[in-house]
Amino acid sequence: MEVKNTSKVKLVASGIIPFAFLVIMIAYIFGPGSDLIDLGVSLPEITIEKVEFLDSEIVVTVRNTGPMAVDVVMADVNDRIHPAAIEPDKHLERFETAVVRIPFLWNVAEPYLIGITTDDGTRFEKEVEAAAPSLEPNLELAGFFAIIGTYVGIIPVMIGLLWLPFIRRISKSKYHFFLALTAGLLLFLGIDATEEALEVSQDTLADSFNGVLLVATVVLLSFLALYYAGERLVQNSSLGRMTKPVAVALMVSIGIGLHNFGEGLAIGAAIGLGQVALSTFLIVGFAIHNTTEGIAIASPLAKGKQMIRLLAGLGILAGAPAIFGAWVGGFVYSPFTAIIFLSIGAGAIFQVIVILIRWLQDEGDKKLSSTAVVSGLAIGMLVMYLTSILI
Repeated sequence: MEVKNTSKVKLVASGIIPFAFLVIMIAYIFGPGSDLIDLGVSLPEITIEKVEFLDSEIVVTVRNTGPMAVDVVMADVNDRIHPAAIEPDKHLERFETAVVRIPFLWNVAEPYLIGITTDDGTRFEKEVEAAAPSLEPNLELAGFFAIIGTYVGIIPVMIGLLWLPFIRRISKSKYHFFLALTAGLLLFLGIDATEEALEVSQDTLADSFNGVLLVATVVLLSFLALYYAGERLVQNSSLGRMTKPVAVALMVSIGIGLHNFGEGLAIGAAIGLGQVALSTFLIVGFAIHNTTEGIAIASPLAKGKQMIRLLAGLGILAGAPAIFGAWVGGFVYSPFTAIIFLSIGAGAIFQVIVILIRWLQDEGDKKLSSTAVVSGLAIGMLVMYLTSILI
């Protein structure tokens, strides 16, 4: 027993000692050895994360994303200095935020250039192409977002599910075509979500957050987490708790739902910033584009037992997140949140593609090189691209 205890102590020590040396090295670098890396001049960096237009006031949310503490001392609009109140105070430690309130009689749809100056005289600016009143949460506006989310998310997915009876009656090779078509549709969605996340990070996220690496990390973590969950679902299906077609369709619905949350987030944010005109053409464009998501859910269920309640539940699971995304985007939008959810949606989509490919292999198409599979993937990507042009 004593020998076992000794070996455990040695094991724990062998794991802790390298970590302890690392901590000592870092403490030395930031302590007595700080002169070794004290090269060059540190420059301040302020990120203007959000600009809101309220009654006779412009409200600017700023974050200190530089390496040192700064004081915000001045604000200007269109290169003219204006008095401003800074809450909670003008001193910002690294990554700390403040709200700058500028009394200003602004006009709707006019462009404005907002400037923030720090105590060392460095000025940072953000351009607003067209001013629009900031949204204030209320039941009427929440209902409006819910209607938009229903049109964009739930209804198109439900329409796409109506393809199920047709898919059930086709031959095995044509069925493989629709499974591959589903993978092609989802591949486009995954790439699209990743591109949107990278675009948001490039336009609005400070360099200190490493936007590209943030997107890559969240996509990978989302993929791994949902891959684990998907494997557990498939194992449960083999134990009779859930059929394999239902398990696959459920994972497809979750992946599409996470993607639609990001899509709703973008819509809500665009409405809040006054950058979107919700015309009939826009709604129709989203509806056509998202109808293909219903096909993606219906394809795995084609060989299983058809249940109306199951189809309705999966359709709501895939489409309803667009409503919640619109609420978050319209009322509490932040670039960091948008990047996180768009990346989670992308990772979820890529995970579902892996499940579909594995199922195709289980169905007998081991090499994935048949005409049905190749043409399905290609047509799925092409259909999504063509419908995305309408948006």
